[in-house]
Amino acid sequence: MSERITAAAFVAMVQSAAAAIENHKNEINELNVFPVPDGDTGTNMSLTMGAGAAALSKLTPESLGRTAEANANALLRGARGNSGVILSLLFRGIAKHLKDMTSADANDFAQALVSGVDTAYKAVMKPTEGTILTVSRLAAAAAVEAALNGCDINGTVNSAIEAGWKTVAETTAMNPVLEKAGVVDAGGKGFMYILEAMLSAYNGSPVLPAEVQDIRNDPAKADFTEFATEDITFTYCTEFIAERDEDKDPELLREFLGARGDSIVLVYDDEIIKTHIHTNEPGVVLTEALTYGQLLTVKIENMRQQHTQKLISAEQAAAAAEEAGDPEPPKSDEPPKRYGIVSVCAGEGFADLFREIGVDAIVSGGQTMNPSTEDILKQVETVNAETVFILPNNKNIVMAAQQCEGLADKNIVVIPTATVPQGVSAVLAFDAESGVEENTEALTEAASRVSTAQITYAARESDFDGHKIKAGEYLALLNGSLLANTSRLNKAVDSVAKAFAEKKPDIITIYYGCDTDEATALEVQERIRKRMPSVEFTIVCGGQPVYYFTISAENY
Repeated sequence: MSERITAAAFVAMVQSAAAAIENHKNEINELNVFPVPDGDTGTNMSLTMGAGAAALSKLTPESLGRTAEANANALLRGARGNSGVILSLLFRGIAKHLKDMTSADANDFAQALVSGVDTAYKAVMKPTEGTILTVSRLAAAAAVEAALNGCDINGTVNSAIEAGWKTVAETTAMNPVLEKAGVVDAGGKGFMYILEAMLSAYNGSPVLPAEVQDIRNDPAKADFTEFATEDITFTYCTEFIAERDEDKDPELLREFLGARGDSIVLVYDDEIIKTHIHTNEPGVVLTEALTYGQLLTVKIENMRQQHTQKLISAEQAAAAAEEAGDPEPPKSDEPPKRYGIVSVCAGEGFADLFREIGVDAIVSGGQTMNPSTEDILKQVETVNAETVFILPNNKNIVMAAQQCEGLADKNIVVIPTATVPQGVSAVLAFDAESGVEENTEALTEAASRVSTAQITYAARESDFDGHKIKAGEYLALLNGSLLANTSRLNKAVDSVAKAFAEKKPDIITIYYGCDTDEATALEVQERIRKRMPSVEFTIVCGGQPVYYFTISAENY
């Protein structure tokens, strides 16, 4: 075995790491201390690492430097969520150090790890200790010490792994949130699985994907990507994997689903139930699924929106190609306008609202599935403007949006909106006659005036901040913090009303989701109005999945 890491070895190491994080993603997701359906750490790291592995599988390895750079570029564009972005930054720094190398020895690789850590720390505005940053930093430091002491690649990386796992165990005490929940940091643990898998591949024993794979990638199972989109009756393509409760018959779930959608595929073994359905009630479906066992993965997509976008794109491309005699659609001949706006959201109602108030392009996604940097960039590139403002509308999407800067041939400004209502207020504050700096300040300030409450359900049992949360309970959140967990909707609403009353808002807007209706939203409004009779109320159909109600309170 060579005592140097070559380009071919690096490809194997990345592919092994991608398989390892995919195999462990559900375990990592379970470390998320908050039980809200979310773009979880394991899922985001897996999708990000998978983007690198996919890119390298199409590459003929040349030098190590070029291979590492190709991997870093793919991870940058495929990064999802904060954990995915930080992971991409670690590999960006690694590639930076290996740039001009045809191969690397132990010291080279140790220094590359340090370069990765430096790159990640510099990009994170307020680094938090007890996270993947801490784990990677101490692992890299151990690797450098081992290399200086004459260790080979095995000894150097093993030292990093030993120090890294020790740090993972200590993250619980480092981070107050982790300490309250009694868990280790999810991102740090994921990074250690990646490092272990890279060493295994270097030694000729790469980690392989688990036998249970995503149905979409298994030719022996149904291919969900091939379902027809014509004549769509049900809006949401909902897929999930649940642990199987041996006391419940999965065929009863099949019967339940039969009354709530079509294109149903349900397969199961002794341990899991894997399901696909097209439905208008994804929240109802997931709540019922929770009675059969803990949800391991969830994915919800709006098929109407996807189908419409694909049809429009295909028709425009075909018309342009026919007219120009060129298979590539030409760029717009119109001169670019001064400003454009791209917004992230889930739900037809929210998307329509954003378009009505002047947003140029919508990125479909949000809490349940964080869009990648590439997803956001594609929409940015459709906007013919010199400066494009991006509204992530979710704190776990902000970093992925920021990675678009420098990737497009236009000025990108990310307004760090944490919720969709903040994004709405930001757009309403936009002034086409003002400068970039003035608009950036105005949009950011408008978003800061908005407090956002959400009412959803617990996707799994959890101990969070002194609250014992049961799967399926209503959860009331305010700006991401838990207000209440309860089996009764009215109690959840009352907790929101009490919290809002203390803020003395001028206007409250209730956005109701796809799993509830306007009549229920009116009942919620009246319940909140009892505490604040003089406040102005508005009800809007947001159409968002998973969240029954998103409620904003704003001060003028």
